[in-house]
Amino acid sequence: MSRRRRNAILTFAVLLAAVLVFLDHSPIKHHWHPQPNDLERYHAKSFTVAKVVDGDTLDVDIPDRQYQHTRIRLWGVDTPETKSKKYGVMYFGPQAGDFTTKMTLGKKVTLYLDPNKRTRGKYGRLLAYVKLPDGRFLNELLLTEGFAYADLRFHHSLYNKYKGLQAVARRQKKGLWLHVTRDQLPQWLQREQPNLLKKK
Repeated sequence: MSRRRRNAILTFAVLLAAVLVFLDHSPIKHHWHPQPNDLERYHAKSFTVAKVVDGDTLDVDIPDRQYQHTRIRLWGVDTPETKSKKYGVMYFGPQAGDFTTKMTLGKKVTLYLDPNKRTRGKYGRLLAYVKLPDGRFLNELLLTEGFAYADLRFHHSLYNKYKGLQAVARRQKKGLWLHVTRDQLPQWLQREQPNLLKKK
């Protein structure tokens, strides 16, 4: 083996080791690696909602890694954005956020994880079905009252049920379905169901 090739391999090995060390100590990895004890720590456990970020995202009062609270992303639903730098405030986003705030802020809710699916989303948020004090699930209420879209991008145990709930809300023109236009739909939904709001 030539000296030049040996040096190139050595340099590559050193760089690779440096990258691996960086990733091992970087908080980035926590944004996409599920935490192995999530089911034990959160499933069927009750916590108080400390903050509502928007219609489909909230914080509960239990620490998560370096954070004071655990951020929850509701399984199976997508409410219109209110704080997105890319999309701004979307149609019916404030109403969805207000509804979630009214239903959860300062109240004790019970989290249910999907044991058949991953526990964390893309940004490290805990994926959960949120049971309200009155026994109803926030995820389902957002759909039945027309504050959210059934999220068709990710399969979960209640995927078909949630699609059905959205279909009923749409037929009944509940919430956002009364006046929403195709351009106001999330881009992912326009791609997934291109004929959703087209007239027959």
